[in-house]
Amino acid sequence: MTLESLLLSQDAEVVRVLRPTLERLSIAVEICQEAKKASEILIAEKFDAVIVDCDDLKGGLEVLQCLRATPSNQNSVAFAVLNGKKTTTQEAFGMGVNFVLQKPIHSLNASRCFHAALSFMERERRRYFRLPVKMLVSLVLGEKELKATSTNISESGIALMVHHALPKNATARLQFTLPKTSAALDMEAEVAWTDLKGHAGLRFVKVPASSQQLLENWLGEQIEQPPADKEKQAGSSSEANQ
Repeated sequence: MTLESLLLSQDAEVVRVLRPTLERLSIAVEICQEAKKASEILIAEKFDAVIVDCDDLKGGLEVLQCLRATPSNQNSVAFAVLNGKKTTTQEAFGMGVNFVLQKPIHSLNASRCFHAALSFMERERRRYFRLPVKMLVSLVLGEKELKATSTNISESGIALMVHHALPKNATARLQFTLPKTSAALDMEAEVAWTDLKGHAGLRFVKVPASSQQLLENWLGEQIEQPPADKEKQAGSSSEANQ
């Protein structure tokens, strides 16, 4: 699994140290040197880690202050790079930063910092990761039992194709078996959104601990699969449900 990071800095030494450190941990790095451009990128793209040179880049501090307000990256792991003269460590943490790096940055310290952050990044990746998958889903809404087909699933919810109108915010009971497993899951979900084409998104609201663990483990296995294997599984799931 390749994690994604955005590094906002004009400091050549910061880039020289951090880029190879991140890449050695299988964290891809996108370099940005302008605060305005970084703000635009953070609105449009999702990153597992956002590293901001707060003190030595004009507008860098503002990018960090606004990070938690961006829908795509409000839960990304945030790193503040400080020069020891302007922003304090306490102030950085107060803005929602998870980790702080002080200049001058040395490879060993950077490596230790990113190693410590890896589990947070991987957890966040699993949380928002949506796996395209087709499987039959039994949906009990009030006294009605409906059949639906999933289009994708994550740890926190599922998207369905269902040929009946679902009232928004209604609570439904879902039952389904994860592809290529005997793991039958049973949980409650809330209708978060619907459209006129029969698509609906449901947010899991009451999930037994055993079902949650099965789902998390299964999704973790899918994240680690090569893309070709994921496509093959999606196709197999589709055939199995026809």
